[in-house]
Amino acid sequence: MNTKKIKRAIISVSDKSNLKLILPILKKFKIEIISSGGSYKKINSMNYNCTEVSNYTGFSEMLDGRVKTLHPKIHAGILNIRKNTKHKKELKKQNIKNIDLVIVDLYPFEKQFNEKTKSKKLIEYIDIGGPALIRAAAKNFNDVTVISNIDDYSKLVKELKINKGSTSIKFRKFMSAKAFGLTAYYDSVISNWLNNQLDIKFPEKKTIHGKLIEKLRYGENPHQQGSLYKTTNNLGIKKIYGKSLSYNNYHDIYSALSILNTLKKNVGTVIIKHSNPCGVSAEKNQIKSFKNALMCDPISAFGGIVAVNSVISKKLALELNKIFFEVIISKGFKKNALKVLKKRKNIRLIDCSKFSLVEKKHYLFLGNLFLAQDYNNIFLNNKLKIVTRKKPSLNQLNALKFALNICKFVKSNAIVLANGKSTIGIGAGQPSRLDSCKIASSKALQFVPEKIKNCVAASDAFFP
Repeated sequence: MNTKKIKRAIISVSDKSNLKLILPILKKFKIEIISSGGSYKKINSMNYNCTEVSNYTGFSEMLDGRVKTLHPKIHAGILNIRKNTKHKKELKKQNIKNIDLVIVDLYPFEKQFNEKTKSKKLIEYIDIGGPALIRAAAKNFNDVTVISNIDDYSKLVKELKINKGSTSIKFRKFMSAKAFGLTAYYDSVISNWLNNQLDIKFPEKKTIHGKLIEKLRYGENPHQQGSLYKTTNNLGIKKIYGKSLSYNNYHDIYSALSILNTLKKNVGTVIIKHSNPCGVSAEKNQIKSFKNALMCDPISAFGGIVAVNSVISKKLALELNKIFFEVIISKGFKKNALKVLKKRKNIRLIDCSKFSLVEKKHYLFLGNLFLAQDYNNIFLNNKLKIVTRKKPSLNQLNALKFALNICKFVKSNAIVLANGKSTIGIGAGQPSRLDSCKIASSKALQFVPEKIKNCVAASDAFFP
């Protein structure tokens, strides 16, 4: 099984809250501990034997702690190949001992960045020694165990108990993969921060980082596996009721919130089906807004997702309960509204009050390639050139702006018909724009024929 006995460990962690979990097992198997700075003080305060790094290397920490573990006695102890005769001789000559276990986490750069720490101070949270230790141990996984996440302490304890103070090659390799994932993620966060500071939109090398939030029941189809990752600490949405969300649910939620984000504060309703809007209204009145959005295409709305740009009242909750929606999203729920909505089976309720679109890029993955572009957050200004003889009224112009805004979120070819601040027909995703026109107009004729007079039409390109 290729197990390796652990005789010596180095511990250097920012988060010291869970050291109590691993120190007893290290003591049990008589594993020598080397540590630095705050970790050394913490371990000593817990009455465990520990050798300070500077005493171990014979070289004092310097440059305000920037140089602590960057020493040949440390890295040679980690990186040597245990079966290599030449390596053994070199270590013996320099009186260097093996280090078999590396427990290190990294300075919390991302946390400080999210807390808007100033650049000069933020630089001091760029870890150098930590990634070097982690990468050295991860490279030499055949002989060395690396633990780079506090959540893996319990796994290490279990592994040492099972193997009586040793670790298996499978465990070491798994922890190595996690370690390289961490350092790649960490470097990506720093790289993207610097690129953003310099307004470099498309750098020569681009790494997209993400943290696993949850493994989904399946992907777009039942035979596909799926997972959800986040690129920032604040996801901005919170499920407050209902069963787990699916891959398609998340896709539709993002589509709904993208549209909601373009509407006025506390105004509007968006209904989404298969990532396309099937009804949108920007009416101020909550009930009117929902009813107008629903009337645009009540058949497609069934089983879809509805997003409300305000706190849902009991009165609206009663209306929402008349239709089957898989997910209801809002800026909050009144207590009596929650009581009403929870009566429906299989509903998921999402609070989006803290959601904001912080990503400035849009990515599309194409197998081994991916496309990158600016996020489409530019809209028409008031400097419009009217080229027709007949000029639109102010109401018509506002309706056109509303319709064109919704067009951005409809799969091309896209046609949107609107009356006032509400859609009355949407044609999406057809190879022929003529077909999109027919779909949009046929839906308007079917569901709201009384609103066709004085309606406006918008397209994401020319009209047939």
